Amino acid sequence: MPRKSPAAAAAPAPTTAQSLGSLLKSARDLMRKDKGLNGDLDRLPMLTWIMFLKFLDDLELQREQEAELGGRRFKPAIEAPYRWRDWATNPQGITGDALIQWVNQDEAVGPDGRRGPGLFAHLRQLTSSNGDNRRDVIATVFKGVQNRMVSGYLLRDVVNKIAAIPFTASDELHTLGALYESMLREMRDAAGDSGEFYTPRAVVRFIVRATDPRLGERVLDPAAGTAGFLVEAFEHLKRQCQTVQQHRTLQEASLFGCEPKPLPYLLGQMNLLLHGLDAPQIDPGNALRFKLTELGERDRVDVILTNPPFGGEEEKGIQGNFPEDKQTAETALLFLQLIMRKLRKTPRAGFPPARAAVVVPNGTLFGDGVCARIKQELLTEFNLHTIVRLPNGVFAPYTSIPTNVLFFDRAGPTQDVWYYEQPLPEGRKNYTKTAPIQFDEFAGCLAWWNDRKPNDRAWKVPARELLAAGCNLDRKNPSAKEDVTHLPPEQLAASILQKEQRIAEIVGNIKKLLAQSGK
Repeated sequence: MPRKSPAAAAAPAPTTAQSLGSLLKSARDLMRKDKGLNGDLDRLPMLTWIMFLKFLDDLELQREQEAELGGRRFKPAIEAPYRWRDWATNPQGITGDALIQWVNQDEAVGPDGRRGPGLFAHLRQLTSSNGDNRRDVIATVFKGVQNRMVSGYLLRDVVNKIAAIPFTASDELHTLGALYESMLREMRDAAGDSGEFYTPRAVVRFIVRATDPRLGERVLDPAAGTAGFLVEAFEHLKRQCQTVQQHRTLQEASLFGCEPKPLPYLLGQMNLLLHGLDAPQIDPGNALRFKLTELGERDRVDVILTNPPFGGEEEKGIQGNFPEDKQTAETALLFLQLIMRKLRKTPRAGFPPARAAVVVPNGTLFGDGVCARIKQELLTEFNLHTIVRLPNGVFAPYTSIPTNVLFFDRAGPTQDVWYYEQPLPEGRKNYTKTAPIQFDEFAGCLAWWNDRKPNDRAWKVPARELLAAGCNLDRKNPSAKEDVTHLPPEQLAASILQKEQRIAEIVGNIKKLLAQSGK
């Protein structure tokens, strides 16, 4: 009998990444057939709540077995018949209109044949007890979720696909985390003006590496979005864990966030769960809702990493939580004040001073009035040691506004502010969603970070000079050619006007030529 040629041999088994990627792709392809869903902005949240319930049930089964082995009583977060295992694991289970009704309606016949509250109705009314907040988290997640699928048969097919994902295997979980992040990127690209959900991973990783959170410190993102900063901080802290107690500290007392919008709250919860944080501590309220003067030492943290929304406006009630001379509708400036207030005043033994890294638009650097008063406090009471000027298009396609990262700590007052102008790669004029910034591009800045010397990208300005100039932090690189995006606003306006006049002149000349050629 002739031997098989290598080409005829069995194909290698797909890797975990390939098989999981294929499962998720199949689920998304099924969703494309449903008339109730329009694009990734509908499909990813839909996929997320299904994954969330499967993940939760896998975790509950694992904890139930551990409790049984230890002779302890186990209280599930979700009771029958609402657990995943009760309605989703049987591929021939509840389907069609009956499934849609049970998921959507306040009251319906369930998978056990009994009439009672529908799935979402039940999950939304869960409340926690005995200090276990899992039920509160589930209730908050599902208060902000709607099932938009209209075909119960397609929904059953999607559920069957997700049922094949093993959420308790660490290798699979790591891969799922990466796959989920790629889906968040796709959602960001589809979102247009909702793109604030996602900060480029390269920028997040650079900021976490530069601030270097330590195990035992409390890390906060008060505008968590889909939890990119908290996920990266979790990975950073996880590498520092060597004992069971250290792992417990990481899980229970290290990472905190706020996110008031239901959709990013759900996506952020899922993102953290998939990366290994068992019980994410994300406050579903607006971080700006507390009076600034009422925030005491117990409310303070050691590290704040965030990209707060800018361009938004807060209502009068929120503005009233801030000092009278620093009240503004501009969301970014309110967050900057909150962050300054939330940093621990005196460092704990063995830890560096409390510190923050905040993404801000250019307008924050040159703004006057309330903005200047906030920056004066930042320079005189904090150590604003570094401003990294990010290149154009970092947040494309969401915004083309030039952005910066402010790094400051409680070791103030500021003596000098170092500036570092992050360059675009050679030959590039901008970033795009298909060619985004890469983490490797920050290698030069990170190498310079702990061995600072002036160079063609880095320079420093004394704080007294900045204070004397009305706290205008918008300083040009003395070694660089003129960059119109970093000019003061009056020069920028004059430059734009000059260009528009030249364009009008050219258009006028073209019209004359066309008129002459037509004679």
